[in-house]
Amino acid sequence: MTSNTHDTRPIRRVAIIGASGKLGRYMVQHCLDRGYEVVGVCRAESVHKLEDFAGGITVVPGKTNDPEVIREAVQGCDGVLTVLVPWGVQQYASGTAQAVLDHAEDDARLIFSCGWHISMDGQDRYSLPFRAMLAVFGFLARLFRFVELDDQVEATDRVFASGRRWTVVRGSSLEEGPSQGLPVWSEHVGDPILASDMTRRIDFALFMVEALTDPGLEQECPAIVGCKTPSAIEHGSRERVEPPGELARAHRERLSDFSWA
Repeated sequence: MTSNTHDTRPIRRVAIIGASGKLGRYMVQHCLDRGYEVVGVCRAESVHKLEDFAGGITVVPGKTNDPEVIREAVQGCDGVLTVLVPWGVQQYASGTAQAVLDHAEDDARLIFSCGWHISMDGQDRYSLPFRAMLAVFGFLARLFRFVELDDQVEATDRVFASGRRWTVVRGSSLEEGPSQGLPVWSEHVGDPILASDMTRRIDFALFMVEALTDPGLEQECPAIVGCKTPSAIEHGSRERVEPPGELARAHRERLSDFSWA
């Protein structure tokens, strides 16, 4: 992994890959609230879901794993927010990730969303109920050919190996509701601060957008949880009051307190 030594690129134009979904629409609004120019990518049959933003964003219809669609959408973009959806059994997530990696501007910030089941270093600790749920869901998904979880693993593996200015944000279970503020995060699932396993979807989107301007999150794979959840309140009073750049520095300071010899 390379060090976080890049100069921060000003964010003016952002592509959102998967803009028509619930998470995508929240990201669109957060970006517009910050004055960013937004280009949204979604399947042609889902364009109507973006009607609330008509005239305020550019929409590129097409499959998100189509390299030509992505090439058009990310041209000139300072940041790319990508929802890695493992639909079907046609390498949808890995195809989407690869298209973004291939065609995004060389120094663009690339933020990807996925679930807690993704592990960058193998140090995550999953509960027995979580592992059982994942096994059952994965079996049914393969049986009925509607989701391919292994392809999301492949997608993030490609991101981790890319050397680009990426962040992979791992979301907990999600719920709807008004924003509670920026989620807190930890490097590994199983850490006490994440025990509540719940984040407002609007705040997941907020973390994605905030990561665009946080060089401290480059080449990090944060697992997030809502800042008002019991585990965050109990274990994360320091993190809750710091912006994400400070969060990254605080995490590194804590790591430096330990001897790894």
